[in-house]
Amino acid sequence: MKIYIKYMVSIRCKMVVKDELNKLGINYGAIDLGEVEVKEILSDEQHNRLKEALFLSGLELMDDKKAILIEKIKNVIIEMVHYEDEFPKIKNSDYISEKLSYDYTYLANLFSEATGTTIEHYIILHKIEKVKELLLYDELSLTEISYKLNYSSVAHLSNQFKKITGLTPSFFKNLKKKNRKGLENM
Repeated sequence: MKIYIKYMVSIRCKMVVKDELNKLGINYGAIDLGEVEVKEILSDEQHNRLKEALFLSGLELMDDKKAILIEKIKNVIIEMVHYEDEFPKIKNSDYISEKLSYDYTYLANLFSEATGTTIEHYIILHKIEKVKELLLYDELSLTEISYKLNYSSVAHLSNQFKKITGLTPSFFKNLKKKNRKGLENM
């Protein structure tokens, strides 16, 4: 049996979920992408106690199937953009459909209806956040970042970056450099 918990895909959130499950004595298996595989059927009392404990930790036990699917879409996108070593070379729609085993049109309509934005726009926002992160690390050139995130060109990345942030990638990078202070200056 799987239960679904609304949380960011992060080590901290997974640790909080594990801790709450352990405190309540609930046997579980894998914890992944907002899902927890529990080894037993939860009683109403266990379900309510888990829901309350997670809520106090800033997490949410989810019961609505559509809300669960929307969270799964978000988690697949976050994993794809932020945690994969390389951005998939297939269309985003194909990637998401394959990961979730649903028709992309259904997923796209459900997502737009619930969030007021498209899946593609959500992906773009996360890609731009990843670009910012990579620019701040200063380990890759803009060309390498463009390739890593599967942009068709540096110009495409730059245009999208400016449209979302109002800044060019170069200006953003230089702005952050100016705001950095060495330890000796603190």
